[in-house]
Amino acid sequence: MTSKKQLRVQDYVEHIIGAITRIEAYVKDLNRDSFTENSLVQDAVIRNFEIIGEAANNLKEADSEFAQQHPHLRLDQAYKMRNALAHGYYAVNLGTVWNTIQSDLPVLKKQMIDLRSAG
Repeated sequence: MTSKKQLRVQDYVEHIIGAITRIEAYVKDLNRDSFTENSLVQDAVIRNFEIIGEAANNLKEADSEFAQQHPHLRLDQAYKMRNALAHGYYAVNLGTVWNTIQSDLPVLKKQMIDLRSAG
């Protein structure tokens, strides 16, 4: 039987995977320049980064042992980015957002998929 704690962890993993998948779809045919010129896509991407960060924080709160067992997931960094985007909306660096999409999200998505498969 699945414990409530495990169910919540699985839910948050799914939320992160879903948000990453949406970001990938939003930027699929874009390059850095077209991304920085498209405020609609920027808004959608930033919203999904907020979801990723909030789910990462919820993962830690739902099961503190989970975070300790998986320090490579960088859950704190995801939550810090969420806070920077949500509270520092006036100073968002779109280059950093783009670089995060290109460099960090593929790694995080693979990690989350691996966790889902193991769970």
